[in-house]
Amino acid sequence: MGIDGLRCDAVPYLFEREGTNCENLPETHAFLKRIRKLIDDEYPGRIILAEACQLPHQVREYFADGDEFHLGFHFPIMPHIYKAIASRTWTSLKEVLDRTPSIPENCQWVTFLRNHDELSLEMVTPHERQWMWNYYAAEPRMRINLGIRRRLAALMENDARSIELAHCLLLTMPGTPILYYGDEIGMGDNIWLDDRNGVRTPMQWTPTDAGDPTGGFSANPAGKPFSPLVDAPPFNNNYVNVRAPMSDSSNIFHTIKFMIRMRKNHPCFSRGTLTWIPSNPANIAVCTFIRQYQISSILVVANLSGLNQTVRIALPSSGRGDQMWRRPSFPSLKKIDLEILQSATALESMFELKDELS
Repeated sequence: MGIDGLRCDAVPYLFEREGTNCENLPETHAFLKRIRKLIDDEYPGRIILAEACQLPHQVREYFADGDEFHLGFHFPIMPHIYKAIASRTWTSLKEVLDRTPSIPENCQWVTFLRNHDELSLEMVTPHERQWMWNYYAAEPRMRINLGIRRRLAALMENDARSIELAHCLLLTMPGTPILYYGDEIGMGDNIWLDDRNGVRTPMQWTPTDAGDPTGGFSANPAGKPFSPLVDAPPFNNNYVNVRAPMSDSSNIFHTIKFMIRMRKNHPCFSRGTLTWIPSNPANIAVCTFIRQYQISSILVVANLSGLNQTVRIALPSSGRGDQMWRRPSFPSLKKIDLEILQSATALESMFELKDELS
């Protein structure tokens, strides 16, 4: 079957040269161009993804003229999504996206909430890093290097609405999102395992009381996977497993699945522009922006505050907005000057914007 793509680790240090810090050397770029040409010529349809923990303007160099990497991780978006949720303000997230350079048409940023390493805080200021450590990783054991070794659900204190909000921001922002296994069902972590292993525990397929001590992860008769399952409630596999959402329509799995389907059905999320829509008076707790591609426009409203909010925004053109998703439900919106009541329990809404005659 082969592979669809290859993630290349620590790309800036691919080559070494005496007398340099070995970072971003011309030799590296020359070699990457050769690799890209080989892939395009002999393995069309495959991609290479750059893992370079650098600021976007530095990672931009690894797209070159569209003849090096197809994809590159956008590291700063991730910590600033967490900061936005914790601080209940979206301004720093806007600043990060506004500073992101344009890239060749045949390239794409890759975004994520968590991965198999720590939640890196290298891309924030020292003050922001300490603030996020205090908020999300109060115990020193939860920290590693310049980051946090915890999973998404644990970071969100197992709050379903916060987990949904994080995914909503990820899936409506520019870039191609990558979801880390287990986040879609709310898997937790084990901070007592060494190094980064606490977020690399086996996938929890079934409850232990189903008769499988590995939680459905392995058919090994010895029943001993590479790492122990998370064993503490509320994250052990008797509480969190793939089977559970099948009988619970309110499980976050279904919400995330619906978000993914919506994203796939609307190219403006993957290929479109992002325009921030300010509210009047300004409300830094409610994030409002429009994703647009060709004739498709979608307004996203995300309430970060946890409280009922009313925002008044001016849409860029006349027409109407039909609600696509989320409670509370609204009638079709037919005013350029739009007032939206965003409840504390319905953290995000989306409206498809249409001309009046459509």
